[in-house]
Amino acid sequence: MALWVFGYGSLLWNPGFVPVRQVKARLPDYHRSFCMLSIHHRGTEDDPGLVLALDTQEGGQCTGVAFQVGEAETDSVLAQLRERELISSAYYEATVDLIDDQGAPLQALTYVIDRDHIQYCQFDLEKQAQMIAGAVGGRGPNTEYLFNTASHLAELEIKDSDMDWLVARVRALTAT
Repeated sequence: MALWVFGYGSLLWNPGFVPVRQVKARLPDYHRSFCMLSIHHRGTEDDPGLVLALDTQEGGQCTGVAFQVGEAETDSVLAQLRERELISSAYYEATVDLIDDQGAPLQALTYVIDRDHIQYCQFDLEKQAQMIAGAVGGRGPNTEYLFNTASHLAELEIKDSDMDWLVARVRALTAT
Protein backbone atom coordinates (compact mmCIF):
# COMPACT_ATOMS: atom_id res chain seq x y z
CA MET A 1 0.00 0.00 0.00
CA ALA A 2 1.25 3.48 -0.88
CA LEU A 3 2.48 5.79 1.87
CA TRP A 4 0.79 9.18 2.02
CA VAL A 5 2.05 12.02 4.22
CA PHE A 6 -0.20 14.89 5.33
CA GLY A 7 1.41 18.31 5.28
CA TYR A 8 -0.17 21.31 7.00
CA GLY A 9 2.83 23.56 7.81
CA SER A 10 6.40 23.51 6.54
CA LEU A 11 5.83 20.25 4.66
CA LEU A 12 3.64 22.29 2.29
CA TRP A 13 6.70 24.15 0.99
CA ASN A 14 9.49 21.80 2.00
CA PRO A 15 8.37 18.16 2.10
CA GLY A 16 11.97 16.97 1.79
CA PHE A 17 11.12 14.53 -1.00
CA VAL A 18 9.58 14.60 -4.45
CA PRO A 19 6.04 13.24 -4.19
CA VAL A 20 4.63 10.90 -6.83
CA ARG A 21 1.30 12.68 -6.45
CA GLN A 22 -0.24 15.32 -4.24
CA VAL A 23 -3.82 16.25 -3.46
CA LYS A 24 -5.47 18.86 -1.31
CA ALA A 25 -7.08 17.14 1.67
CA ARG A 26 -8.74 17.95 4.96
CA LEU A 27 -8.47 16.39 8.37
CA PRO A 28 -11.60 16.57 10.55
CA ASP A 29 -11.42 17.28 14.30
CA TYR A 30 -8.00 18.95 14.19
CA HIS A 31 -6.74 22.45 13.49
CA ARG A 32 -3.44 24.00 12.43
CA SER A 33 -2.04 26.03 15.34
CA PHE A 34 1.17 27.76 16.41
CA CYS A 35 1.07 25.67 19.59
CA MET A 36 4.59 24.22 19.65
CA LEU A 37 7.63 26.01 21.03
CA SER A 38 10.48 25.64 18.54
CA ILE A 39 13.77 25.23 20.37
CA HIS A 40 15.70 23.65 17.49
CA HIS A 41 14.62 24.68 13.98
CA ARG A 42 13.04 28.15 14.40
CA GLY A 43 14.18 29.21 17.85
CA THR A 44 16.41 28.22 20.76
CA GLU A 45 15.83 27.08 24.32
CA ASP A 46 16.65 30.60 25.52
CA ASP A 47 14.55 32.31 22.82
CA PRO A 48 11.97 29.85 21.49
CA GLY A 49 10.06 30.40 18.30
CA LEU A 50 6.72 28.92 17.37
CA VAL A 51 5.90 26.32 14.76
CA LEU A 52 2.66 24.84 13.58
CA ALA A 53 1.27 21.62 14.91
CA LEU A 54 -1.93 19.68 14.50
CA ASP A 55 -3.97 20.10 17.64
CA THR A 56 -7.20 18.30 18.36
CA GLN A 57 -10.37 20.35 18.07
CA GLU A 58 -13.76 18.68 18.07
CA GLY A 59 -15.64 19.89 15.02
CA GLY A 60 -12.51 21.56 13.66
CA GLN A 61 -10.89 21.00 10.32
CA CYS A 62 -7.37 21.37 8.95
CA THR A 63 -6.90 21.61 5.20
CA GLY A 64 -3.49 20.77 3.80
CA VAL A 65 -1.85 18.54 1.22
CA ALA A 66 -1.49 14.76 1.11
CA PHE A 67 1.76 13.72 -0.58
CA GLN A 68 2.15 10.22 -2.01
CA VAL A 69 5.61 8.75 -1.51
CA GLY A 70 7.17 6.61 -4.23
CA GLU A 71 7.35 2.95 -3.21
CA ALA A 72 11.12 2.76 -3.65
CA GLU A 73 11.55 5.80 -1.38
CA THR A 74 9.23 4.81 1.46
CA ASP A 75 11.95 3.76 3.93
CA SER A 76 14.24 6.72 3.23
CA VAL A 77 11.37 9.24 3.37
CA LEU A 78 10.13 7.79 6.67
CA ALA A 79 13.64 7.97 8.14
CA GLN A 80 14.09 11.57 6.96
CA LEU A 81 10.67 12.66 8.25
CA ARG A 82 11.25 11.04 11.63
CA GLU A 83 14.64 12.72 11.97
CA ARG A 84 13.10 16.08 11.11
CA GLU A 85 9.75 15.90 12.90
CA LEU A 86 10.63 13.82 15.94
CA ILE A 87 13.72 15.86 16.92
CA SER A 88 12.05 16.14 20.32
CA SER A 89 9.10 14.13 21.52
CA ALA A 90 6.70 17.07 21.14
CA TYR A 91 5.12 15.47 18.08
CA TYR A 92 3.93 11.92 17.78
CA GLU A 93 3.47 10.07 14.53
CA ALA A 94 -0.12 9.16 13.67
CA THR A 95 -2.07 7.63 10.82
CA VAL A 96 -5.12 9.77 10.17
CA ASP A 97 -8.20 9.58 7.97
CA LEU A 98 -8.32 12.43 5.47
CA ILE A 99 -10.90 13.46 2.90
CA ASP A 100 -9.32 14.48 -0.39
CA ASP A 101 -10.52 17.38 -2.53
CA GLN A 102 -12.76 14.98 -4.51
CA GLY A 103 -14.47 13.74 -1.32
CA ALA A 104 -12.68 10.38 -1.24
CA PRO A 105 -11.22 8.95 1.98
CA LEU A 106 -7.45 8.70 2.26
CA GLN A 107 -5.17 7.50 5.06
CA ALA A 108 -1.95 9.39 5.68
CA LEU A 109 0.90 9.63 8.11
CA THR A 110 1.20 12.93 9.95
CA TYR A 111 2.66 14.52 13.06
CA VAL A 112 0.42 15.64 15.93
CA ILE A 113 1.33 17.70 18.99
CA ASP A 114 1.52 15.92 22.33
CA ARG A 115 -0.48 18.20 24.62
CA ASP A 116 1.39 16.84 27.66
CA HIS A 117 4.81 17.82 26.27
CA ILE A 118 6.69 20.82 27.68
CA GLN A 119 6.87 22.39 24.18
CA TYR A 120 3.06 22.50 23.89
CA CYS A 121 1.75 26.03 24.38
CA GLN A 122 -1.31 28.19 23.90
CA PHE A 123 -0.72 31.93 23.38
CA ASP A 124 -2.93 34.68 22.03
CA LEU A 125 -2.17 35.96 18.53
CA GLU A 126 -0.27 39.04 19.73
CA LYS A 127 2.11 36.93 21.85
CA GLN A 128 2.55 34.55 18.89
CA ALA A 129 3.43 37.47 16.61
CA GLN A 130 5.95 38.86 19.12
CA MET A 131 7.69 35.48 19.44
CA ILE A 132 7.73 34.74 15.71
CA ALA A 133 9.06 38.23 14.89
CA GLY A 134 12.26 37.75 16.87
CA ALA A 135 13.10 34.05 17.00
CA VAL A 136 15.85 32.39 14.95
CA GLY A 137 16.88 28.73 15.06
CA GLY A 138 19.00 26.17 13.25
CA ARG A 139 16.86 26.36 10.10
CA GLY A 140 16.61 30.14 10.07
CA PRO A 141 14.27 32.90 11.17
CA ASN A 142 10.84 32.07 12.49
CA THR A 143 9.48 34.80 10.19
CA GLU A 144 10.64 32.80 7.15
CA TYR A 145 8.66 29.79 8.39
CA LEU A 146 5.53 31.93 8.86
CA PHE A 147 5.80 33.75 5.52
CA ASN A 148 6.56 30.59 3.50
CA THR A 149 3.69 28.69 5.07
CA ALA A 150 1.23 31.56 4.59
CA SER A 151 2.34 32.00 0.98
CA HIS A 152 1.79 28.34 0.17
CA LEU A 153 -1.59 28.27 1.89
CA ALA A 154 -2.61 31.24 -0.29
CA GLU A 155 -1.34 29.48 -3.45
CA LEU A 156 -3.43 26.45 -2.50
CA GLU A 157 -6.44 28.70 -1.81
CA ILE A 158 -6.59 27.50 1.79
CA LYS A 159 -8.06 30.20 4.00
CA ASP A 160 -6.59 30.72 7.48
CA SER A 161 -7.62 34.00 9.10
CA ASP A 162 -5.25 33.59 12.08
CA MET A 163 -2.34 33.08 9.68
CA ASP A 164 -3.33 36.17 7.71
CA TRP A 165 -3.47 38.24 10.90
CA LEU A 166 -0.09 36.92 12.05
CA VAL A 167 1.56 37.72 8.71
CA ALA A 168 0.28 41.30 8.80
CA ARG A 169 1.28 41.80 12.44
CA VAL A 170 4.74 40.23 12.08
CA ARG A 171 5.39 42.36 8.97
CA ALA A 172 4.46 45.43 11.02
CA LEU A 173 6.71 44.37 13.90
CA THR A 174 9.67 43.66 11.63
CA ALA A 175 8.90 46.33 9.00
CA THR A 176 9.26 43.77 6.16
